Amino acid sequence: MFHASLRAVRPVALRATRPAQSSAVRRLSTTPAVRSDHHAPAIFGPGGKPGEIATDEQQATGLERFQLLAEMQGVDAFDKAPLDSSRVGTLEDPIKVFSLDTERLVGCTGSPADSHDIHWFQLRKDKNRRCPECGSTYALDYQGHPHEDVHHH
Repeated sequence: MFHASLRAVRPVALRATRPAQSSAVRRLSTTPAVRSDHHAPAIFGPGGKPGEIATDEQQATGLERFQLLAEMQGVDAFDKAPLDSSRVGTLEDPIKVFSLDTERLVGCTGSPADSHDIHWFQLRKDKNRRCPECGSTYALDYQGHPHEDVHHH
């Protein structure tokens, strides 16, 4: 949704920064035509009415709006539950970490929980990682788009 909103704003921003030119050459536009049933992305709120103070629902944008809309529907937008610490992950049976991205930051506190100081490490889709303190193994349970990692920076 964010990229769609950037694509909508890009032509206007480019026109504003370009100096005025008088030319008999017609420019070719590769921007897709906007259909009449096109609606603004849900990532932007409607904004407040003149003379009123806007509510969070009206003025929130981006991730804040995503989280607010999810909470209104009774859904937890971001998984903040702790990982399984009832066991130590092994190479044959690692602790799975859900992710919609090809990498995620993971913190291990040992098994049982809080048995050592927290160790942070980057977990990637293609490689399991082990905690240097307790040896617990973690694997990324990637649930994102199959070709997302091709364009990942």
